[in-house]
Amino acid sequence: MIVVFEEDYLQELFEHGKAKNKKHAYQPQVIKKYIKVVNILRAVKRIEDLFRFNSLNYEKLTNIDVESVRVDGKYRLEFRSRVEGAEPNTITICSLIDLSKHYQ
Repeated sequence: MIVVFEEDYLQELFEHGKAKNKKHAYQPQVIKKYIKVVNILRAVKRIEDLFRFNSLNYEKLTNIDVESVRVDGKYRLEFRSRVEGAEPNTITICSLIDLSKHYQ
């Protein structure tokens, strides 16, 4: 999939391992897992491929057009996906929205 960062802090976390804004300060182990999850998203071709990774707990959130995968027991990565192009040359684009606490 093609991964697009809708929020600057998500791209900073992925590229530099930390965000400039202190509001988005995470523990190093959370950032490490976040980077691993983003790399998985980049490696798969379509959303259905995420079902092979049980630990991600992929789900489509109800009542809103948002999907999520689990980063760890506490955090999840929220995103929107869309498919562009015609078969067999379709491309899935994954727009990352937020890294949030799962039970807020």
